[in-house]
Amino acid sequence: MTSLDQPVLRTAYQKSIADYWDKEKDPVNLRLGDVDGLYHHHYGLGAYDPAVLDGPDEGVIAEMHRLESAQAEVLLDHLGPIAPGDRLLDAGCGRGGSSIMANHRFGCQVDGVSISRQQVDFANGEAGKRGVDGQVKYHVRNMLDTGFETGAFAGIWNNESTMYVDLFELFAEHARQLRPGGRYVTITGCYNDVTGGRSRAVSQIDQHYICNIHARGEYFKALAANGFVPISVVDLTADTIPYWELRAQSSVATGIEDPFLTAYREGSFHYLLIAADRI
Repeated sequence: MTSLDQPVLRTAYQKSIADYWDKEKDPVNLRLGDVDGLYHHHYGLGAYDPAVLDGPDEGVIAEMHRLESAQAEVLLDHLGPIAPGDRLLDAGCGRGGSSIMANHRFGCQVDGVSISRQQVDFANGEAGKRGVDGQVKYHVRNMLDTGFETGAFAGIWNNESTMYVDLFELFAEHARQLRPGGRYVTITGCYNDVTGGRSRAVSQIDQHYICNIHARGEYFKALAANGFVPISVVDLTADTIPYWELRAQSSVATGIEDPFLTAYREGSFHYLLIAADRI
């Protein structure tokens, strides 16, 4: 039996996550994506222009979207040299904005996977509108067992999606799919294992998103166990705090902004980029 013969959703937890994202229509995702048709499901990086707070709401929304697209650019920067003939995998692709940005930058084929049918249908629709559906394709597949060919990809990334899965299982599948020397990149929130277990603020984030935030050290253990060697580790915590400060003052605030700001400022939570090569 092949991977694609098996059900995409293997556990009750996975079914609950798929159900959550199938129903999700949060303005903080949709209104920001409406700015230019790039729909993201991650946070932002960099300083914001404080002048937007004195203007119409649309200016705040556009500025938040600029910061989240800047975050995606930072991730793509760390994939290294990608040729038009290469193939990339966006694991946990959401509504697909980063995949479209990768195709625009590198001119290569990009596959995105999500366990949410709603996200995949939406993302394929956007790729069609842009005329890139021949190169950018989204699939309802489980990123722990995608069914893609072994060694098919030059690069793989997770953008704020690793907290929904076991890291050892995830990186084993990524190692299978990456060609030797291929690059893996993730940007993720992780709790600080130096200060102990999950803080109250980190636990609130877990509860809000029905996720399971991992310890920082767990990433490096799981990468090493699956033949990955980190080439770059960047602490983006200070760079993401302005995004959360702006979001807290926006019309699309969801109530989770204070736990994020508390966790980042107290040092119990880090926003980390890890780039690693498959050996």
